[in-house]
Amino acid sequence: MKIEKLTENKIRVIVSIKDLEKSNTDLHSIMTKALEAQGLVLEILSKAEKEVGFNTEGCKLLIEAFSSSDDMFIFTITKYNVQQTENNINSPSTLNKKLTVKRKSININSTTAFFTFDSFDNFCNFCHCILNIRELNLKNICKNTSLYLYNNIYYLVLNNINTNYSLLNRFYSTISEFGKVVNYSKQFENKLLEHSTTIIKKDAINIASKYFSNK
Repeated sequence: MKIEKLTENKIRVIVSIKDLEKSNTDLHSIMTKALEAQGLVLEILSKAEKEVGFNTEGCKLLIEAFSSSDDMFIFTITKYNVQQTENNINSPSTLNKKLTVKRKSININSTTAFFTFDSFDNFCNFCHCILNIRELNLKNICKNTSLYLYNNIYYLVLNNINTNYSLLNRFYSTISEFGKVVNYSKQFENKLLEHSTTIIKKDAINIASKYFSNK
């Protein structure tokens, strides 16, 4: 299990199959058995507090999760400060009852992928970050990246993805720090072409990093 502190209020946790085996669970159980999912997340929170000082006491949590392959599960956990109530709503017992985890899966064998960004700045920050990871070569990941604006949301579309690229999981893991995966079919791109505003039609990641990112 690898825990990274992204900001004071956000962490990213990469959980492997071996980690799940140690917890006597698996990816399928996380999605179908609420108690097992809650137990795993509470274990993550305890470990995060000890390793990176991520204290969630008195906080509400936003927990997002997706699997980028059959042997990797990625959690992004964001905490929000709230006032304690008389009923102590953030106690572990209450957290157990409220916690739900939704799986957002990236089809590792798909040659097209869609991601959303809440703002253009978030997209540009991602572009600058990904191009500064020396091990990653964008040319080996996919042949084209396009950016669209639809209903005030920015959509990044990856086409002709090289599904055999050994570092594809790392690319997906990095993008999860800035945006979200959305599960749409290839036909959704036609909808974007027809109804959205095209921001960058070709080579979106390189162009945004070159002309818009803060360096």
